[in-house]
Amino acid sequence: MNTRPFGDTGMDITPLGFGTWVIAGPGWQYSWGATDDADSIAAIRHAVDSGLNWLDTAPAYGLGHAETLVGRALADLPESDRPYVFTKTGLIWEDGDDRQGPPRRIMRPEAVRAELEQSLRRLGLDHIDLYQVHWPDTGAVFVYGGEGEGVAAPTPLEEYWQVMADLKKEGKVRAIGLSNHSVAELNRAEAVAHVDAIQPPFSAINRTSAPEIAWAQAHSTGVIAYSPLQSGLLTGAFTPDRVLSADDWRSASPDFTTNLPANLALVDALRPIAARHNAKVAEVALAWATSWPGVTGAIVGARTPAQIDGWTGASTLTLTPADQEEIATAITTTGAGTGPARP
Repeated sequence: MNTRPFGDTGMDITPLGFGTWVIAGPGWQYSWGATDDADSIAAIRHAVDSGLNWLDTAPAYGLGHAETLVGRALADLPESDRPYVFTKTGLIWEDGDDRQGPPRRIMRPEAVRAELEQSLRRLGLDHIDLYQVHWPDTGAVFVYGGEGEGVAAPTPLEEYWQVMADLKKEGKVRAIGLSNHSVAELNRAEAVAHVDAIQPPFSAINRTSAPEIAWAQAHSTGVIAYSPLQSGLLTGAFTPDRVLSADDWRSASPDFTTNLPANLALVDALRPIAARHNAKVAEVALAWATSWPGVTGAIVGARTPAQIDGWTGASTLTLTPADQEEIATAITTTGAGTGPARP
């Protein structure tokens, strides 16, 4: 699989990377439902065998379970064959928290360092290739020893980004990035230390991060887009009558309920383009996302090895200007999602 320079990190990455959110298992708020660990490990290994050279994970996915699976999948691979491993910090369920409730967004320096050490143990690594802030710190309710609850003020971005820069200087991480941060926040971070990478949501349905991607392109910052298939909607396999399990977070998402007709209309518009290229709808959607100026790669999840085979062809699929215009027109006419239809 071809590679692209990942900003100025010195890493070259494939246009597609394996995402582990979907394999994190049940028992937490953003679960995709029950999974089989053996299938998940097989999927990770198949992704690497297929040529993908990076994996994206986070301690929040399954409360550490996704990272543990990555560690198990990579444990017996020679170091020369191992993919880059990207993980995150800042979403925490503390002891006593409701696992079905939202995680706390905590970027206190001591919490970041503790999370990093836990991630390294689960992954079986001595450093992280890309360490990312999952979300901006919003402060958190915490319990004083025997004195009841209090509320911590949010950790200022400048403070937590300096901690991330310190970890890079210490060699604990190779590169540092920000996920789900606005252009204004990226500018504040860049004034402290260079933002090596960003990870925004980006797909033919959710195009709201176009300004952040343009910022990254102007600052030699790598971009790995998450949810490029809009959580499965852009695979071409989703139907109006498909019923999602109650423990699948998508069952309550507007994309899969009130906005579903427009989203599926866009999928139908991608089918003739896929047919012309002898490709799958998912591959067209991924080729569209990864051809957007500034995007280095896209994170794609899979529960089984077979699912991976349904989208790896996107890495070699080149959409013509006519294809791009047809997709832009379809985005506009269907009313699917939000954001610019063209760069």
